[in-house]
Amino acid sequence: MENKLLITQALDERDLLVKKINSKIERIDFVDGKKRNEEKVIQQVITKEEFCKKVKTSYQQIQDLIKRYQKIDEAIITSNANTYIETSFGTYSVAVALSMRNRLRELNAMDFETILRNKMEENYYEVLELKDLRNRRLEEDAEKMRLSILGKDGKYKDDKPLSVVDAYISENTVELIDPLNVLDEIESLKDKHTTLLSELETKIKISNATTFIEIH
Repeated sequence: MENKLLITQALDERDLLVKKINSKIERIDFVDGKKRNEEKVIQQVITKEEFCKKVKTSYQQIQDLIKRYQKIDEAIITSNANTYIETSFGTYSVAVALSMRNRLRELNAMDFETILRNKMEENYYEVLELKDLRNRRLEEDAEKMRLSILGKDGKYKDDKPLSVVDAYISENTVELIDPLNVLDEIESLKDKHTTLLSELETKIKISNATTFIEIH
């Protein structure tokens, strides 16, 4: 049997074959029993000859369906490896595009971009919180130094060396070291993720709906 199918048609038939094959396997009984003094098998209540014929026919049907599935699957895989789509981020074979799409669809161990973004965001706000905490404590220490220098009434403010407090604050203030401008980079990565996933979804659908394969 040889026929020409669109990838979309082949995918639908492949899915249908999975259901058919599993359904036939589920329903078939390959072995039954029979009393020597009776003509019919025990469970299906048909003759031995009918049972044997039924088993062989069903078994062959299953083998034929599996063979059809394998041919369609092979044709799809071959086509996906040799058909290319264009995106804003480069040209990919459909096989690679499918792998990328699946990887980008949901968070898993291979969704490196999302894991990277999450780590960047977690790290940024963790250090930001640490910075703010350290600087609040620094300001508290500086206030204690001011009170120590001025005295509680603060009468001699102009005569006392408060510049040492300002120097202390300047030298000990914690600042963020952010070489990548993390928040901007996170947004850029999010935009790329959204755009690429959307493009892959669309381009794969178009490719599947316009690419033919031949099943021999």
